[in-house]
Amino acid sequence: MSLSYKDSGVDIDAGARLVEEIKPFVKATFNKHVLSDIGGFAGGFELPSGYKEPILFGATDGVGTKLKLAIEAKKFDTVGIDLVAMCVNDLICSFAEPLFFLDYYATAKLEVDEAKEVIKGIAKGCQEAECALIGGETAEMPGMYKEGDFDLAGFAVGIAEKATLQNRAPLEEGDLLIALPSSGIHSNGYSLVRKLFFEKLKMDFNTEFDGKRLIDILLEPTRIYVKTFKKLQSYIKALAHITGGGIVENLPRVLPDNLDAHIEKKSIKTLPIFEFIGKYVEEEEMYKTFNMGVGMILVVDQKDVDEVLSKSDGYIIGRLQKGSKKVVLA
Repeated sequence: MSLSYKDSGVDIDAGARLVEEIKPFVKATFNKHVLSDIGGFAGGFELPSGYKEPILFGATDGVGTKLKLAIEAKKFDTVGIDLVAMCVNDLICSFAEPLFFLDYYATAKLEVDEAKEVIKGIAKGCQEAECALIGGETAEMPGMYKEGDFDLAGFAVGIAEKATLQNRAPLEEGDLLIALPSSGIHSNGYSLVRKLFFEKLKMDFNTEFDGKRLIDILLEPTRIYVKTFKKLQSYIKALAHITGGGIVENLPRVLPDNLDAHIEKKSIKTLPIFEFIGKYVEEEEMYKTFNMGVGMILVVDQKDVDEVLSKSDGYIIGRLQKGSKKVVLA
């Protein structure tokens, strides 16, 4: 009796074919700093010149159970964008500009066409984030995942000037809070979303919602804020990525111990999808689970607000007041 690796469920040839098929759109993310080609053991990246004391930042994340919806709908072109967004949006909260990205794709059985669509989305996200996709890993693990399932993880590295980090102006009472709109639910709260729409309300992917198919609303990719950050960073005192935990848990992460963030709920431009979910979920739970239409919050000095508003689609939702590092929703 003779066994091969393929008999155990692992197809090395499929992996090699995937590498060849993704080369064109991965290479489209390369810039002059990328020092390696696709298919090597590691990705090389030369640090940009002009930094006196460069500081590197790293971020890693996934897309949670939004991925399960994509698998069930067999719609694979957007979750790669989500993967990049969740990492690079965290990097800019540390005032780090993304340099490069790596992905990890683990599956029971490698379906080349599906994986190609996912990685094409990752490359698209990297182009939007102005970073290079310099490497990744595809792992075929039968017995670890159910057939048809796969998982994603992303890893991003960014750079900042040490002096810029050290010389940032402190947050003060009276600073204003500017919301940058989200593109939708982004990549958090999907266990609740799936339970509500498909278990409780018995909807299907093709149900019409706000003029679109429900699945297209739910799989709308997470907005990437890198270009907006680069344009505005000299006016920003702090910024918070609104992910799992919503505004109430993420905004305090950038506050000093002596200030509260006071937010007017009526100022928030809540998206229709959240208004609908809010019919079935308590308001307090909504604000602790979802972004409510706010993907990023900037803290800006009053004197710079007009400049920030004129150069972005942001809008004022509140201000900082004396307190104890918490969010006050009024």
